[in-house]
Amino acid sequence: MDKHIEFKINNFDLLRLLAATQVIFDHSIHHLHIPISTLGTDILYLFPGVKVFFIISGYLISASYERNNNIKDYFRNRALRIYPGLWACVFLSIIVISITGVSFFNKQTIAWLPCQLVGIIYTPPFLEHYGFGSYNGSLWTIPLELQFYLLLPIGYLLIAKNKLNQFFFMLLAVFLGLSCWYLLNHTDSLIFKLVRYSFIPHFYIFLIGVIFQRLQLYKSRFIYNKGLFWFIGYVALNLLFVNRINPIAFNFGYTILLAFCLLSLAYTLPNLSKKLLRTNDISYGIYIYHGLILTVIVQERWSVPVFVVIILSYIMGYLSWISVEKPFIQRKKKTIRATV
Repeated sequence: MDKHIEFKINNFDLLRLLAATQVIFDHSIHHLHIPISTLGTDILYLFPGVKVFFIISGYLISASYERNNNIKDYFRNRALRIYPGLWACVFLSIIVISITGVSFFNKQTIAWLPCQLVGIIYTPPFLEHYGFGSYNGSLWTIPLELQFYLLLPIGYLLIAKNKLNQFFFMLLAVFLGLSCWYLLNHTDSLIFKLVRYSFIPHFYIFLIGVIFQRLQLYKSRFIYNKGLFWFIGYVALNLLFVNRINPIAFNFGYTILLAFCLLSLAYTLPNLSKKLLRTNDISYGIYIYHGLILTVIVQERWSVPVFVVIILSYIMGYLSWISVEKPFIQRKKKTIRATV
């Protein structure tokens, strides 16, 4: 371990940007019915954006809580990160979808709008036939993140500090088991649909990030500045075994390996993100707006290439960052970012 390695100097902003871009590709291929080869599919899912977001979130949010465990500040900081951007996106969605001929002046909106603003995301019946059946399909992970934020402090508040690692390892085992149960038994029933959109099958991914942060693995000589080796090994193993091992048995080992790869990439040439992005963290805006862009394209039956969807999403992500997200993030207390 090298105690002089700076935790805050890393490439997580860049990794989240790449993760958001992967999600755009994934959703564009699916909703715009773009053909893709089996090899292309394997490559596309090497770094699944949602898993990347959950791992990084567990890593950074747990670090943020440990550096400022005032529960009021913790929830204030989380709210400042999620809600302003979400609210702007919801209201812009209403405006854009209204322009395409849909009226929001109905009884369903009275219940739907407050739910969206607190992060209970769903598509109301009057929008179920709009676009691809969701007013903004990218927002489904917002409730999951909010659930993660609510669950995380419980361990810190209830468990003795010297027992926290054992506690999080125990939780990881429990929720890995629950995830496997879900994958083995899930159906299209309402109960399993509700489970899918709960923390239950996904929380183990977040916990991997928490555990990696607590173990301070980023300081290890096997991690720091070893991103190229982890990347090559991760890609090679995935392409060799992705279609040869039972997907459920493969899932956990693959996610752990992904987490190691992400951590090493984050601390390899750790100033790269700052040099390229100039501390602009536009990934959240890209993620929440690309779903709106795609659903309008599908609704209007426009023929739009993927690179145009990406460009539009990047533009909206940047505008969201500079006009909404950044001003509110600057109000956060004791940020773990090197600069904002």
